[in-house]
Amino acid sequence: MIGQRLLRARKAAGLSLRELAERTCVSHTAISKFEKGLLTPSSGQLIEFAKTLGVRGEFFFRPMQAEITGVEYRKKASMPKRLLDRVHGDVLDQAERWQELLSLYPDSPIEAFAVPRGLIDTIHEEGQVETLAEGLRQAWSLGASPIPGLIDTLKSKGVRVIGTDADDQGKFDGLAGTVDGVPLIVVGRHWPGDRQRFTLAHELGHLVLAGRVVLERPGVDANACIRGDPLERLCNGFAGAFLMPRQAVIGHLGAHRRRLEPNELVLLKHEYGLSMQACLFRALDAGVIDAATHQGLFRLFSERGWRKQEPGAPYPPEETILFKQLVFRALGEGLVGESKAAEILGVPLGQFHRQRKLEAAGAAAH
Repeated sequence: MIGQRLLRARKAAGLSLRELAERTCVSHTAISKFEKGLLTPSSGQLIEFAKTLGVRGEFFFRPMQAEITGVEYRKKASMPKRLLDRVHGDVLDQAERWQELLSLYPDSPIEAFAVPRGLIDTIHEEGQVETLAEGLRQAWSLGASPIPGLIDTLKSKGVRVIGTDADDQGKFDGLAGTVDGVPLIVVGRHWPGDRQRFTLAHELGHLVLAGRVVLERPGVDANACIRGDPLERLCNGFAGAFLMPRQAVIGHLGAHRRRLEPNELVLLKHEYGLSMQACLFRALDAGVIDAATHQGLFRLFSERGWRKQEPGAPYPPEETILFKQLVFRALGEGLVGESKAAEILGVPLGQFHRQRKLEAAGAAAH
């Protein structure tokens, strides 16, 4: 177990055997034998490895081992393998800490993911994803208002959402898969919030559309083509409709318009957490503008460089509290002690103790 974890931590740190050897003064031959399970590192060597690789010592002995299956990377073609290894290692580490946290509870505090019953059965054309998205919003009691915390909304419905800091080159576009039977979506922790939210809603679309799509071409199985272009378009349409329902689009922009001011799209972006370009597509899908008006505005976006960088302040990344909240809940219910809670959160015990004191003081003040 120690060898496998050492190998994973090294890859997650983006280091070769020789680079780790240079930083720890342990020969690369010995490290290779450690990773293969032929030798066992000493406690001092493990401490040095942990310090160099940016993990806690407990990492090498963690009982939980997550396995991610059905992985679909959203990555640029130039994304190097080292970066893929870093992302994968970071995701596995966080997935295991989720597993360890949830295993503390006699009954899981998070419901298992399930697509609600009563949604439209089959999708023959793109326009029907509006009905599907509206049905899901209704089943989840979301109404037509903006969803303020999409990450925590999905987590509370049984979708494991993980944010990674491993992408420091801007070449990672997301990941979807399954971890021990639980749907998994990975986004960049520091992406603009509108990019995070659209990626999350798009991947939710894949989960909800599975088994519902009937393509027009005979002899083609829609589920076998789950990542094909037609379904990708459907998932994009679902994402926009889920984040900004048709009635909200019409309520803000009016039923029929021949011209839109770009500032209207800026305001919608910051209210619904959807990019200006996505808001423009929503106006088209909702029938507020026609194709000619949409094309004219799209040309304007291209001319002004807004397709690469939209004007104004970016929509802030989402902050999630559910994981930390469940750690403190387990602590409050006596399911875990301070040391274990700090280990699950991945912070030093002293830092966790100070956080607990500050939060307790803040709660008492209120």
